Amino acid sequence: MFPTGSSVGGRKIPLVTYTIFALNIILFLWDRKWNPFAPAGLVFGDLAMKPSDVTGVFRGDTFPLITLFTSLFLHGSLIHIVGNMIYLITFGDAIEEALGSLRYLLYYLFWGVAAGLTHVFVDPVSAAPVIGASGAIGGVLGAYFLLFPASRIEVWIVFLEFEVRAWILLGLWFVLQILAPQQHVANWAHAGGFMAGMLTVLIMGGRAKVLAGREREFDDV
Repeated sequence: MFPTGSSVGGRKIPLVTYTIFALNIILFLWDRKWNPFAPAGLVFGDLAMKPSDVTGVFRGDTFPLITLFTSLFLHGSLIHIVGNMIYLITFGDAIEEALGSLRYLLYYLFWGVAAGLTHVFVDPVSAAPVIGASGAIGGVLGAYFLLFPASRIEVWIVFLEFEVRAWILLGLWFVLQILAPQQHVANWAHAGGFMAGMLTVLIMGGRAKVLAGREREFDDV
């Protein structure tokens, strides 16, 4: 199930969202020496985050802190990055305009780190590398869930196309991360990012305060 469009769109070019998108694509190809079907980690394999490395700090080990950030821009497969980038482009522009580009960038990184640490909390001894923008994008979805719950999202499933309200689609997405986890997928990282995105909006004062006086800047709120 992939979203293909949103009834809410900012009127400004989402430069940060487009930059994150481009950076992910470039690093995906670079990591595979420009062969999109090659395995991950040919170039940047040491930049993935491993939960056991994080918890190893408490045993006196050295932890490469930078991997909490670099892992957000690496992906395991073509379908992995395609799915993530579709969600980023569909929901990121409205969140970037609502929060402001600089603040959006900082929150995006924060959501990604929060997602990674959630996964570490749930599976602290795992040595499996964790990569992907899913957790940070989960934060985008969580913020969107509170800011634009009634917006209409165009969804594509196989040969079906239909519209659904954002709160239904995103609420279902969140519930599935918890109740229907996929094997070899850091579902709790997705859920942690989503909750971090919601928490960000609540700390900022909620929907009314974040969008105060700015409703007209969006095509449909």
